[in-house]
Amino acid sequence: MAGIMYSIIAGILISIQGVFNSKASEKIGLWQTNVLVHGLGFFVSLIIVLMVKDGSFSKITDVNKIYLIGGALGVVIVYSVMKGITSIGPAYSVSILLISQLIIALVIDSFGLFGIEKVPFNTTKLIGITMMISGVLVFKMK
Repeated sequence: MAGIMYSIIAGILISIQGVFNSKASEKIGLWQTNVLVHGLGFFVSLIIVLMVKDGSFSKITDVNKIYLIGGALGVVIVYSVMKGITSIGPAYSVSILLISQLIIALVIDSFGLFGIEKVPFNTTKLIGITMMISGVLVFKMK
């Protein structure tokens, strides 16, 4: 149940963040907004790390180096979300974002990429993705 709640919160906040970032970027620029978003995120994360103390940077050498590029991916993600929302609007942009995210998550699950346990791809998952894509197409019709 906790995982579902965290996922709902993330979905809500991603949508709100995308709109906020797009609006800020109209005034100060896309890359300037990206710098502010990640700079503020760094300071908030640093404060939480100092308060929570639930891990250790000393084990960073044990981490596969490819996994450390998450922050760089975050820069591209924030930029892409801002451009998408600015270009086609929040609802359509987030719909496409969610479908592409789900498709890539299914590929990762199905092939067990990045050390994730394999989860078999089946017909019901294909039907679900097809329904989501159909839903977005219907949603976008005029």
